[in-house]
Amino acid sequence: MNEKLSKILTIVVGLIGFIGFYFFMRIVVEGDAAITEDAGLQNSILSPFITFSIIALVASTVIAVVFSMLNLFKHPDVLKRTLIGVGVLAVLLVLAYSFASGEAVTDQMGKVLEDGEAGSVSKWVSALINYSFILGTIGLGFFLFDFVKGLIK
Repeated sequence: MNEKLSKILTIVVGLIGFIGFYFFMRIVVEGDAAITEDAGLQNSILSPFITFSIIALVASTVIAVVFSMLNLFKHPDVLKRTLIGVGVLAVLLVLAYSFASGEAVTDQMGKVLEDGEAGSVSKWVSALINYSFILGTIGLGFFLFDFVKGLIK
């Protein structure tokens, strides 16, 4: 990275840190009790802080996605591996969805819970639970494989 860009990034990071510190000091000066009791004070102090945090989150997300995409398109071999990985994840999601139950969610007595009716939402919740289980099992398998491989060496 060239020196000029490094200085600009350092200034931007310092500015973001300074703005965050300013909001933090406003909260500390007013105190927790005052903020929780007075809705007007809460809006005047916390709302700008939350807005700033959302803007910083969106900006950092956009920057990360844009630079990741640029890097992927600059290196076609990495793009190929990424697309294969996304394809494998999609196949696992389809597999999890096919094994998902779309039945109504019931309690111990067999009564349908509020908003637990059978349907597409229930099926997707079940599918994502299955998907998490599949990915967790694969991750645990790779962890154990690496652990055993490390013991052998």
